[in-house]
This record gives sequence, structure tokens and C-alpha cells, in this order.
Amino acid sequence: MDSLQNHFLIAMPSLDDTFFERSLIYVCEHDNKGAMGLMVNRPIGIEVDELLLQMELAEEVSLKPSVDNSVLVGGPVNPERGFVLHSSQPYWANSTAINDEIMLTSSRDILTSLGTSKAPEHFLVALGYAGWSRHQLEQELAENSWLTIPATPEILFNTPHEHRWLKATQSLGFDIWQMSSQMGHA
Repeated sequence: MDSLQNHFLIAMPSLDDTFFERSLIYVCEHDNKGAMGLMVNRPIGIEVDELLLQMELAEEVSLKPSVDNSVLVGGPVNPERGFVLHSSQPYWANSTAINDEIMLTSSRDILTSLGTSKAPEHFLVALGYAGWSRHQLEQELAENSWLTIPATPEILFNTPHEHRWLKATQSLGFDIWQMSSQMGHA
């Protein structure tokens, strides 16, 4: 099995009327035990600075202008738990490197840095995550529920959330709406 860590899962049109309709998921972890990812294109309706004030992690927050400072729905599992995907920096001991450019943490320390000079250049805050048990994601891929592409920081951090799914689908080089949900089931 090839790991899909640092890939995007693009929801196929057949997932309409489900929690994952038109979702784009960044796969943070994928091994023989299962997979974990964060949906990166569905805002909750609160901005990061508002969340930090509610959590009493800052009295006042002045975030750098960003493409998108919305808190996102990361997925249906543990929606009260927060995750931060951020650009790599050497001094975040509680962050796990996914690759040379992207780190993941659920530690509060990075949240207190936002709006300061220590903040990572790029970050994305999500509540909850998407999880798959052993072989579950592989089964969903076999059922044509998802397409996969290597993830890019450009889509993750520099594309507004409402355009991420479409931009990911466009990188495939064809119109996803022209695909049959029965593809590969001759």
C-alpha cells in the first residue's frame, strides 16, 4: 500500500447529500492502521481571531492578512478538538512534520503565537477530523468515492477555502462533473 500522507482526497460528485459533499481533505496520516485527515474547505462560521478570544488565548489578536482566516470543519470525528496545519518552523516541538513544508499540531502553544512574530507564515485551523479504520479508505477509493492528488501548499494556504475543491479538481486536467460514479465497475 502506498501512503497517501500529504495528498488531497477530492470528493467525487457521487458523495452529494453526504457530510463530505464537495469536500477536499488533506491526508495527515495514512498507514496500515488507517488514515486521518482534515477537511480544508468548509468554514464553521467563525474567524480564527474570534476563536482565540473565546478560548482566552489572547486579549486582542491582529492576524496577518491571509487568504483565509476562517476556522474550518476538519471532519465529523471529535469536533471539539482543534488542529492546526502550518508551514514548517524548527522551534515547534509539539508539531509533527508531515513533510518539509507542512506540520500538524493539536497543541495550544501555536494558537497563542498567532498574531505575533513567532507565528508560522501560513496556518489553517480546523475543529474535528476525518478518520478511517484499517483498509476503510482503500475501500472507499475502490468504490470511486475519492480521487487523490499530491497536496500543494498553494491550494492549502494560498487558495480561498471556497475555491479549494474546484482548484484541486482542475489540477486533474478534466471536468470532474463528466465522470460517471460507475467508472471502473464494468
